[in-house]
Amino acid sequence: MRPSLLNPLFAPVTGLPGVGPKIAKLLDKLVGESGTGARVLDLLFHLPYATIDRRSRAKIAEAPFDRVVLIEARVVEHRAPGPRSKAPYKVLVEDETGDVLLVFFLANPQWIEKSLPVGETRWISGKLELWDGHRQIVHPDRVLDAEGLSRMQAVEPVYGLTEGLQPRVLGKAISAALERLPDLPEWHTQAIAKLPAPPSFAAALHALHQPENPEAIAPTAPARVRLAHDELLAHQLALALTRERLRRATGRAMLGDGSRAEKILATVPFKLTPAQTRALAEIRADLASSSRMLRLLQGDVGSGKTVVALLAMTGVVEAGRQAALMAPTELLARQHYDALAKYAESAGLKTALLTGRSAERAPMLAALADGDIDIAIGTHALFQERVAFRDLGLAVVDEQHRFGVHQRLALGAKGEAVDILVMTATPIPRSLVLTYFGDMDVSTLGEKPPGRQPIETRALPLERIGEVTARLSRALAAGSRAYWVCPLVEESEAIDVAAAEERCAALKEIFGDKVGLLHGRMNSEERDRAMQAFAAGKTQILVATTVIEVGVDVPEANIMVIEHAERFGLAQLHQLRGRVGRGKVKSSCLLLYKSPLGETAKARIAILRDTEDGFRIAEEDLRLRGEGDVLGTKQSGMPGFKMARLDVHGDLLKLAHEEARHILVANPRLEGEQGKALLLLLHLFEREAAVKLLQAG
Repeated sequence: MRPSLLNPLFAPVTGLPGVGPKIAKLLDKLVGESGTGARVLDLLFHLPYATIDRRSRAKIAEAPFDRVVLIEARVVEHRAPGPRSKAPYKVLVEDETGDVLLVFFLANPQWIEKSLPVGETRWISGKLELWDGHRQIVHPDRVLDAEGLSRMQAVEPVYGLTEGLQPRVLGKAISAALERLPDLPEWHTQAIAKLPAPPSFAAALHALHQPENPEAIAPTAPARVRLAHDELLAHQLALALTRERLRRATGRAMLGDGSRAEKILATVPFKLTPAQTRALAEIRADLASSSRMLRLLQGDVGSGKTVVALLAMTGVVEAGRQAALMAPTELLARQHYDALAKYAESAGLKTALLTGRSAERAPMLAALADGDIDIAIGTHALFQERVAFRDLGLAVVDEQHRFGVHQRLALGAKGEAVDILVMTATPIPRSLVLTYFGDMDVSTLGEKPPGRQPIETRALPLERIGEVTARLSRALAAGSRAYWVCPLVEESEAIDVAAAEERCAALKEIFGDKVGLLHGRMNSEERDRAMQAFAAGKTQILVATTVIEVGVDVPEANIMVIEHAERFGLAQLHQLRGRVGRGKVKSSCLLLYKSPLGETAKARIAILRDTEDGFRIAEEDLRLRGEGDVLGTKQSGMPGFKMARLDVHGDLLKLAHEEARHILVANPRLEGEQGKALLLLLHLFEREAAVKLLQAG
């Protein structure tokens, strides 16, 4: 239950003066969360992105051109256009140094005459321009008398808007919201002292919405730093509480004798890298501990995470328990099953594939419940209510960022004291690891297994697509296979599919039946057939959408063509490129782009040509795009920050992480006055799930 002190902030904006149904609808569109209307707090968290500085009051002759200026001038003359003229309405104003023409199109003469009476002095704000040798201001944004001047903000915040919502209307609503801010107790402990003279939470919001100078709204300004730290602390505290709840239940030590793992290692056609050996040792130490494991295994494309996961699951089976591997798509689950089953069988392990459409589903569920299946591999179907394990000891979750925390915990709830290992093939910048996985220990695979082929990456304009198809023709004749990924037209699967179908038809005119098609709108049987035909070499070109981004493994494929590469993010381009370079033949990646390239797209392509290091690429992606898009905050489970920018506030994240750990050591139940203040913080930044964990004991 939310503390009553916060009720004014979570009240709908319709309670603010001047906000009727029409304005409320516009505010809902601008700041409301999906499914709920705009609240007072949403307005307060809608921060300005720029300011208009009207502090400079130069004389007309000294005022700078092409900037917003505030001038004091006497109204000299009105120049109204003729009755049928389309000319603008003009007003001449002057001071002792010069004159300016005020220009109004589609003018309201009565308003102009009332606001600018001849002979009176007015303060006029607007962009000063030089036109045909004369100074002019087109549509001044302010025309004020002395009383209006006294009420004007010298530095006016500029906000993002939605169609139909005027800046002044939004400004008044935010001013009214500021008046609803209650006095809140301080929630920061000693860590806040490390920041230079931070304002209070309320003072920080006032400083950002009522800036004294343009620098006051900068990401590094004290007010913004304070609020970013608040938001990051709320997030880190929520993660810490989740982790603490998971670990509170005593784990079960799982010590295998290593016999089956040795059989698998003897079958795998490569030696583990030092990074794989180190990660496996960390995981085995967790499994052998009486504390429950919650660990992230992150590695670049092709770094060998899957075999590490298999060996971890094998250790659990050796200890007499079961393991499960959950993948986000049926295609990826099947790939895992096909890749792991042969190695598992060499060690006498019984594996099963469980998806939403698995044949023989009833006997398989019975075998799981009886313990006749050692390792289950599947999709979200694994954590459905009807699925029961005899004794699940380890849950492995692949591509963690595609699942929410609740789904992860749901699989972990399928057994007693289940250890959890999550994997991601999306290398995460160091500054983001704490953000998304702050409740986990982290193992990193920073090197590729031996035998991985380097990939030659080239970029060509789309006008040269004829050269690409000619090269493909020669490569196919030599036995190559190629992916052709179609453009990310927009965030619409239907449109992306249309692009893929169009390209497939064009390539079939050249290559005939050698061309296959794969996209997310196909049913599972159609997708399986398309993948099997490509894997078997029946088709040599697979035209696809980004459905092949993760997990698809055809070692014989050695060419990747990405059409309209400028529309993809760096990390996604890197993931797609990682579908090749898996066999013994030299591989190449062709980035087809539409000219001319923007600066960001140029930088992306240059980085991709320069390196195959996914972790370096991830850092560059963060620099180019910012935190919000790197992993896709719209994916389930991803936090979207309103105050914090991790490319700017990365050091604050570490500070918040340390502070959250200190808080839980000193006050794990968040009790007393400090605890109450921290609960307010969690509610303010809507981390109620963490509060429920506390209340549940």
